Amino acid sequence: MTRTCLALLMGLFSFLFGSPASAEPPATKPKPEDVGRALRQMMLTMPPAEIGLKPTPEFPHVYGVLMDLPMGHGQTATVLANATGTASLYTTSKFGIIGGEGHAQVRAAAVTFTRAAGEIFDTATPSKEFPYTPADHVRFYLLTFEGVRSIDVELSSIENGTSKYTHLFGLGQNVLTELRLISEKKQ
Repeated sequence: MTRTCLALLMGLFSFLFGSPASAEPPATKPKPEDVGRALRQMMLTMPPAEIGLKPTPEFPHVYGVLMDLPMGHGQTATVLANATGTASLYTTSKFGIIGGEGHAQVRAAAVTFTRAAGEIFDTATPSKEFPYTPADHVRFYLLTFEGVRSIDVELSSIENGTSKYTHLFGLGQNVLTELRLISEKKQ
């Protein structure tokens, strides 16, 4: 298990169940649909140093990217990728995939997606709040060493190829495809 995956899981359990020093057990078990939301929030707020990431010549600003996209019926999917090849899918429903970095094709897609997000660093706006995207939009959250930056794009401009972020969306879809393929192999 990689250090990044271990840190992610430790953070998740701490976030969901409280600190180990807590004398009181949690009052209720989290709902499955809340786990994806909690993981997404944790990745958007966790300092990169906590998971051992520092700027490098290849990734001087952006170390990760989240892409929120509508799934229909008021649900949202979030694709996460970072410079180490970590990739996950979080949803606002009961489905998700974590641990994709154990597969070479997922790692390669995650690194490519993150590298491309770094190329659009200057077009993103600094963000302190991380709402889910409206149903007709896609939102990219760039995890940078200076804080989170975001880009909001109309889904129709991506679908018709007029958005300058269509390529980035396609790379996020590649990560999603690779995660889906490893998930199908496990079944």
